[in-house]
Amino acid sequence: MNLHEYQGKLLFAQYNLPVSKGKVIFDARDAEDACNEIGGSKWVVKAQVHAGGRGKSGGVELIDSVKSATRFAERWLGKRLVTYQTDKKGQLVNSILIEECTSISKELYLSAVVDRDSQKIVFIGSSEGGVNIEDVAKNSPEKIIYQGIDIENSNAKEEAVSISRVLGLNDIQTKQFIPMIENLLRLFIEKDLSLLEINPLVINDNGDLHCLDAKINIDSNALFRQPELQEMYDETQEDPQEAEAAKSDLSYVSLDGNIGCMVNGAGLAMGTMDTIKFFGGNPANFLDVGGTATQQRVAKAFKIILKDKEVKVVLVNIFGGIVRCDLIAEGVVAAMQEAKINIPVVVRLEGNNADLGAQILSEANIAIHSINNLSDAAKKAVELAK
Repeated sequence: MNLHEYQGKLLFAQYNLPVSKGKVIFDARDAEDACNEIGGSKWVVKAQVHAGGRGKSGGVELIDSVKSATRFAERWLGKRLVTYQTDKKGQLVNSILIEECTSISKELYLSAVVDRDSQKIVFIGSSEGGVNIEDVAKNSPEKIIYQGIDIENSNAKEEAVSISRVLGLNDIQTKQFIPMIENLLRLFIEKDLSLLEINPLVINDNGDLHCLDAKINIDSNALFRQPELQEMYDETQEDPQEAEAAKSDLSYVSLDGNIGCMVNGAGLAMGTMDTIKFFGGNPANFLDVGGTATQQRVAKAFKIILKDKEVKVVLVNIFGGIVRCDLIAEGVVAAMQEAKINIPVVVRLEGNNADLGAQILSEANIAIHSINNLSDAAKKAVELAK
């Protein structure tokens, strides 16, 4: 689960990390009061979405008047912001973060992720911040450090000093950096994070370290023990179909093709999409209905797929291992009748009672293309999608 920048900074503040004074607003009429409460004569206004690249898309501005803050909020609240990290639809802006201006002497990069191989939390630091870290890794790898820290280690002084050297910090800044790393480590562990990123971590004109941004991802599998973080979930930042699928315990990822896919098993789903691509088609989604492809789950999956208006045909590829293909076929027929599908559907069944399942599909009085071979089924779907 992702957090907004303002939510991440609330957590940073709880762990004594230096962040800018700011206020989040959800209504443009509150912009003036927010600026007055923060104080000063210049502010930074930031559209809050779960995506990077906001500045290049007009979602971040430096302003010098209260009226400019109001105009920025009016322009973005309720609108969709498109960046290089979003799809063409962009993401909905429901909130604006207004912050005091922070002087910047130098921009650095700092992040942390879980390294499953070493079973450590790895901090990634660079003296080049505010830019795409992948470009730095490619062009100037000597400017990046990867420092693993044992999760049982509450004293990370030695590791923090190693990172500080690559960041180019002086002795005073290193003394600030050591507790910063230790607090970030505590935050990472106690809140079950899977990723945190500060880009940029800046040195201000006073020579002090300051967290100018905050990106936080939480391990969704651990949310059951983080009720206060669950309340921060913003459903509007998710693809509507993906959010609906998650509520039904379906694994769904929206793509930009026109062939809807319904498969049981993640590996089989990936293979199905690869086969569609091989024959010149484009999958509209990844959808795994799981090992128990019941009539109810199949019907729900159909409804979710068909909410994508770009879908021209649906390819159902089910392997009957745990469940019998005849039961799956009955579920597909019933689900199609319930969902009132009016586009072509190609069904490939394999496994337990596959022949009986194919017979049920052929005898059903609905438009189903029942094909036993995956390659032929994919070819047919690609043909029907044209």
